Amino acid sequence: MFEALTDKLQGVFRRLGSRGTITEKDLDEALREVRLALLEADVHFKVVRDFTQRLKERALGAEITKSLTPLQQIIDIVNQEMVEMLGGGQAHLEQAKAPPTIVMLVGLKGSGKTTTTAKLGLHLRRQGQRPLMASADPRRVAAAEQLDALGKQLDIPVVAREGKAKPEDVCKDALAEAKRISASTVLIDTVGYLRLDQEELAELAALRKALSPMEVLLVADAMTGQEAVHAAEAFHGAVGLTGLILTKLDGDARGGAALSIRAVTGIPVKFVGTGEKADALEPFYPERFASRILGMGDLLTLIEKAKEEFEDEDVESLTERMRKGALTLEDFLVQFQRVKRMGPMPQLIGLIPGLSTIKNRLAVEELDDNFFKRVEAIIYSMTPYERRHPEVIDASRRRRIARGSGSTPAEINRLLKQYREAKRMMQMLTTGRGQKISPLLRM
Repeated sequence: MFEALTDKLQGVFRRLGSRGTITEKDLDEALREVRLALLEADVHFKVVRDFTQRLKERALGAEITKSLTPLQQIIDIVNQEMVEMLGGGQAHLEQAKAPPTIVMLVGLKGSGKTTTTAKLGLHLRRQGQRPLMASADPRRVAAAEQLDALGKQLDIPVVAREGKAKPEDVCKDALAEAKRISASTVLIDTVGYLRLDQEELAELAALRKALSPMEVLLVADAMTGQEAVHAAEAFHGAVGLTGLILTKLDGDARGGAALSIRAVTGIPVKFVGTGEKADALEPFYPERFASRILGMGDLLTLIEKAKEEFEDEDVESLTERMRKGALTLEDFLVQFQRVKRMGPMPQLIGLIPGLSTIKNRLAVEELDDNFFKRVEAIIYSMTPYERRHPEVIDASRRRRIARGSGSTPAEINRLLKQYREAKRMMQMLTTGRGQKISPLLRM
């Protein structure tokens, strides 16, 4: 989402870095470009004005122009101010003193509220909680059926009523069921509105009063830009929001809503949706988000994603085989499949410091689902012996594998070359012979 903004900010930093010293005039020109970049990214104009004003005050106050490393100081100030604009620190979900904790999700129609309810349920269950979901949206056709289907898919209990049941009645049923099964959290999926008029806001406020939830979370579509900000202000005025969940951050919008919404409304962003899959919901960390926007990567998020896919025993076993140079194509396939589950490759590359700046030169867009499927088809078309001993694959075997996988001998050659390069690189990393690379492994 933030590629255009990241590219422009990095362009500003490159131009400043090419100068031996930075004058106040250089600083003014850089801030003008930062201001334009943020406005083009659809960031609220008041937020842009305040942000650039604080940058200038801090830069001049720190005597940037007299610093030995002025560029690093400027980047550090931009990073700190962006973190502050995004909320300063992580905002956690509040927990009730006595369970269940009631969480009410509100939003406009089409924002992804129902699927986000299920994603949040899965996230909470992985945190060791016992969530229960309730469908309190009688207006949308099949809303209850959709949540029920998601609940069965994720093995999370759902309370729903057929027909035009009153939201209050569904919520009463949900609380009774939560007590019966000892659920720790009740997630209420409310009506999705096309627009907000006084009658609808009053209806939502009455439901909030009846439930007395610990959290009222607005699910806002980041693709709608400043409309998401206006919606947040309207919902906050009616029901008193406690947090925000921004969806569709994997889209190609300019990202202004994500940067503006906290500064304009004062409501913390608690989660972000980064894809369509059930596990594509991440806690919102302002410092990590700012780091991504500035092109500095986000290793902590990458490590957390990897931990979900790799068991400690697997890592130890794999490391030992890497050290001995005994990686097979079966290992290669397993790692491909794990990386695929971690998320789209362009997203993962963007989390690695340094690589985000050369992402366009790496042709990562080609590493999509079709690429992974081709790799899987080729390796599955080999015999078990060929996967463990790829050196035996000669021209005739390549032709047979190509026929079985719907590929060409040239593609087989390319995959085998990639495998050999990866195997060599992994051995260098684990034995310490890759002097430029091995320190990264020890970080």
